[in-house]
Amino acid sequence: MSYKSKSSILRRLVVAATLGLAVTSAGCQVQPLYSQQGKVPAELASVGISPAGDRVGLEVRNRLIFLMSGGAGEPANPAYELKLLVNTKSQGVLIDSSSDTANAGRVIVTGDYTLTRLSDGEVLRAASRKATALVDYSSQEFAKIRAGRDAENRAAKELAEMIRADLLVTLSQQPM
Repeated sequence: MSYKSKSSILRRLVVAATLGLAVTSAGCQVQPLYSQQGKVPAELASVGISPAGDRVGLEVRNRLIFLMSGGAGEPANPAYELKLLVNTKSQGVLIDSSSDTANAGRVIVTGDYTLTRLSDGEVLRAASRKATALVDYSSQEFAKIRAGRDAENRAAKELAEMIRADLLVTLSQQPM
């Protein structure tokens, strides 16, 4: 086989492979998860969130409202309802045996939630997410209380961001 015939066959294979890739990837619709265009941000802004039961639940709820609406607040006529139940647990990790007090710990905030489409009552997503924040305790009482509250706030913020990402994925998979 001559050099020209090998070159011609190789060129045809490259063209065929390029056309095959072009045809295969023509059906792909890749878009950024955090895009501000399209139907998903509008649908995310139309999610109403149930009232909170405690301070940490209110932190999660307020952060979710801000993240989902872009700072515009709650929707007047929600298309979806998010039932959210938040639980908080504090654990001492490093215990000083002489004084029986914790020097460091962790705050675990758990959010159980259900996303329901209000038009037909269909449950689109029911899940649970957990966020953990570490805390160092001081010997001063006010500093100890404040450190615990700051850890709760950090965990609540992280939990809200995880729930928002989960809702983005769920709503992006819904038919138009």
